[in-house]
Amino acid sequence: MMENHEPISSTEIHEEMASSSSTTATTTSTTDNRLAQSTPSTSLSHSKAHWKRMLDNLLKKAEIVLNGPNEWDPQIYNDAFYKRVMVEGSLGLGESYMDGWWDCKRLDIMFTKIFREGIELPKNLNDIFRIAVYSVFNLQTKIGALKVAKEHYDLGNDLFEGMLDPNMQYSCGYWKDAKNLNEAQEAKLKLICDKLCMKPGMTLLDIGCGWGGLACYAAKNYGVSVTGITISKEQQIYAQERCKDLPVEIKLVDYRDPLNKKFDRVVSVGMLEHVGSRNYKIYFETARKNITDDGIFLVHTIGNRKPVTHTDAWIAKYIFPHGCLPSISGLASVFEDHFIVEDLHNIGQDYDPTLMAWYENFIAIYPSLDHNIYNERFKRMWTFYLKACAGCFRSRDLQLWQFVLTPKGYEGGLRVPR
Repeated sequence: MMENHEPISSTEIHEEMASSSSTTATTTSTTDNRLAQSTPSTSLSHSKAHWKRMLDNLLKKAEIVLNGPNEWDPQIYNDAFYKRVMVEGSLGLGESYMDGWWDCKRLDIMFTKIFREGIELPKNLNDIFRIAVYSVFNLQTKIGALKVAKEHYDLGNDLFEGMLDPNMQYSCGYWKDAKNLNEAQEAKLKLICDKLCMKPGMTLLDIGCGWGGLACYAAKNYGVSVTGITISKEQQIYAQERCKDLPVEIKLVDYRDPLNKKFDRVVSVGMLEHVGSRNYKIYFETARKNITDDGIFLVHTIGNRKPVTHTDAWIAKYIFPHGCLPSISGLASVFEDHFIVEDLHNIGQDYDPTLMAWYENFIAIYPSLDHNIYNERFKRMWTFYLKACAGCFRSRDLQLWQFVLTPKGYEGGLRVPR
């Protein structure tokens, strides 16, 4: 076991960097002469040791050793890695992995340890600027939302068909009694439909319907008529084909566009993460406009333990542009004007096995994918994404909530299944 040192904070790192610069500026002429006689390789070695020591100290509390013997210890292949991570933060960590500068047998365990100990990499000026922009501007306009759809959900159905279950569920499964991914996702769909208390002849609005898996399942098994909305053309085409013989309509519209109709039930799975905190108000207002007074609204969303207004720099650049995870307090302050909370269920622990199952499927189907599109750098990017997220949920740093909401309270109370 390593000694339980306190990690070095971002402030301490920047102070040390500043101190280093100050010392260099005031170095005596004797030291200058000594440095002048040093070889370039000696200077580079000193620089590498400087950055490596800072990163070493940052990871100590998590018992992660650079080039160490454990399966969660990162193995470094490029000496520029240490400075890149300490200067560029999470973006440098992720991009250097994509570039093959380092590797790790169990990235998921490494990230579990990092998140569990609350270790944060320093933020660079670009991160600070991005956070400031997110705080001032609404980046999740309709145009911004389309950017998310094109950069992630329109990657190609071949990737998602191979990675996901037959119902194409790109959200957390329910592993209570499940033995594999397919069972977990089927159980999630049943849990949602049962919580919505759906009956034959009812109407259901699916906000952010994805590839139509929930819409198809609800129409087949509960006899309801479904309207699904998405802003991804790829998803719309796929969902329409999947649901063509069912009472399901898939619309290519933004959730803010008027539908001029009220539904008995409304559901939103994995959508709220893309809405952005500045749009929570209109999101819940729109849901209220589209639901009957005696209706039920279920929201299935990833969430943060505490309020934030931005997302990780690497995730924002490569996976979910402009994404932002909500907090309970942030949501409650908005939806309490429109809905009563009938139930709140946290199944965040189930996202870990879901993500790891996606990873195993991705690795299995990768050889059959078009490598002109999904090249080696993409493979490393997707691996980093899935395993880092698995570690985040395993550490319980992130949550997965299912809110069951009603406009005026469910008469007699709502007995919600688990």
